[in-house]
Amino acid sequence: MGKDKFYKKQTLSASWAKTAVLACAFLVMPFYTVYAQSDNPVLLTIADENITSTDFLSVYQKNNVNGEVLDKKSLQEYLDLYINFKLKVKEAEELGLDTVPSFINELKGYRDQLAKPYFIDEEVNADLLQEAYDRKSQDIRVSHILIRVDKYATPQDTLKAYLKIMETRDRIVKGEDFNAVAEEVSEDPSARDMPARGFQPPRKGNKGDIGYFSVFDMVYPFEESAYNLPVGEVSPPVKTDFGYHLIKVTKKGPAMGKVQVAHLFMVIPTDATAEDSLVAHNKVDSLYNALMDGSDWNELVLEFSADKGSNMNGGVLPWFGSNRMVPEFIDAVNTISDTGHIAKPVLTSYGWHIIKLVDKKPIGSFEDEKADLKQSLAKDTRSKQSKESIIRRIKKEDNYKDFPMAIEAFYTVIDSTIFKRKWDTEKATGLNETIFELGGETYTQQDFAEYISTHQSISSKESIASYVDKTFAGFVDDKAIEFEDVRLEMKYPEFKSLVNEYRDGILLFELTDQKVWSKAIKDTTGLKEFHKKHKNDYMWGERVDATLVTGSSKAAAENALKLATEGFNGDQIKDAFRNDSTVTVKVITKKFPKNENDIIDNIDWKKGNSKVVKGEDDNWGFAIIHKLVKPEPKSLNESRGLITADYQNFLEKAWIEELKQKYTVTVNEDVLSEIK
Repeated sequence: MGKDKFYKKQTLSASWAKTAVLACAFLVMPFYTVYAQSDNPVLLTIADENITSTDFLSVYQKNNVNGEVLDKKSLQEYLDLYINFKLKVKEAEELGLDTVPSFINELKGYRDQLAKPYFIDEEVNADLLQEAYDRKSQDIRVSHILIRVDKYATPQDTLKAYLKIMETRDRIVKGEDFNAVAEEVSEDPSARDMPARGFQPPRKGNKGDIGYFSVFDMVYPFEESAYNLPVGEVSPPVKTDFGYHLIKVTKKGPAMGKVQVAHLFMVIPTDATAEDSLVAHNKVDSLYNALMDGSDWNELVLEFSADKGSNMNGGVLPWFGSNRMVPEFIDAVNTISDTGHIAKPVLTSYGWHIIKLVDKKPIGSFEDEKADLKQSLAKDTRSKQSKESIIRRIKKEDNYKDFPMAIEAFYTVIDSTIFKRKWDTEKATGLNETIFELGGETYTQQDFAEYISTHQSISSKESIASYVDKTFAGFVDDKAIEFEDVRLEMKYPEFKSLVNEYRDGILLFELTDQKVWSKAIKDTTGLKEFHKKHKNDYMWGERVDATLVTGSSKAAAENALKLATEGFNGDQIKDAFRNDSTVTVKVITKKFPKNENDIIDNIDWKKGNSKVVKGEDDNWGFAIIHKLVKPEPKSLNESRGLITADYQNFLEKAWIEELKQKYTVTVNEDVLSEIK
């Protein structure tokens, strides 16, 4: 491993502390044990810090991203660079940079990000993701009956709603029609006909049929019950935040995906007579037959479709999925096998439709859908299952135990001030018992009181007991996560190592910026002195002092050359073409090195006017050669970038030597020899 190669890695590691690319520098790779001893001997001591062989080799393997063979030379080079790295970090610690609030906050931010995976149950998430894809691949049509009960309802009101939903279910189990019962008792207003209100036209009730839906369209308990229910069966009561539901799945089938259709629509007023409906039916049938006989779709849509929003463009509707249209419409779409084909007329609650399939996008593969499903999963309540799984593990591993009497004591000390977010912990004075234990730690009633004081968001519909129980559950969850979080470094050596790498990277960046990078830019006097001592290291090669004239065409360049032959200089040639809008002529006078300009490179470097040659960008040009310029040192401004970089290297080397004088570095040669 070359020295320059590692230096780039080390610099990148430090820079990421500010630019979020540290993860690339500290690439976490499998640690293949190159050397191991049961006692893990100390390889290196810098000042009072001991670094074991395992610590060193772990970092070596992480940075050995190309899988190079471990040899004596590369190992020694890496050790030298590693020592320099640790010296800089040691100096940063001595200067107290690790105690600066900005450093502490920055490191905390990175650590919080690194800790997140430890509080995610990947197995649970993987199962939820697969479940979501399986459900997205299937459309189901559902009817439901709702008996409303507020999520904060009293036990008495909840029981009343439960008894009513059970009574309703008994009626259906005994043979009554689900949809007829839904129209009678469901507290979902869409189940019954709705009369006209203001500007809203009358609407026909759905008798509990809420149509098709797919994953994430419904609250999770409803979705979970529906997808696990056989077609035709009635579910037990399903509790959601809206109340109790009875669910009946009427259809299941492969997902339609997204489709775009065009339709010819004939509206049937809600007050239409049987004769009106028959006339409309006969009319739509005649239009369908005309289409089957070859009539022009767009012409018939424009003339007869009542959908004024689409009839001007052939009746084309925006893309939609199965959950966006009434079920009769979806069923009709599903009968069309190929684009361009037309389904038989279908009657919905709005009227008659003749539907033509324009385009279709089926559900993609799991990998295709995975990213979108992840986003939806993160926003859905089911995503809490992953965190809940972790909390259950923590509680089990660390012998969680709560004390119900201590919890119930808060039923009497929480009062109506909680509804106004004005409850004060003084009302819990005297409550000092243990409320729960975890991992040998005890949490008291006063701890819970403090937690309550910062979590006073409560609905006036919620009972005090419900609020206390819910808030206590949140208190336990938060404390369990905190308890686990403070032990991550102790439980997971790889996490501790990674946090330390981020820590060292931030320190390295801060101090190197002060001592090298920013210093080299700000120290103009030092930079000038460095250039003065090393100016012969930054040389121009042979150059030509010339005036380059280029034209937008060969003719323009040749006309400019004629002027040059007559003695015109560059500015005069440019002025001669200034008023000609058909020609563009450019003139540049400077010292040209090799390989900078293709026209200069393709002419003879002889004093006088060159011939006209073609450039790489289809332009034409020539040069007026004034003189040849021998190699000479570049000025500071001409080579500032290179000189600044070399000055930074110079400052860094000098700094490293200072650090080596300041801190004792001891290498255990016996251990190093065994590694080699």
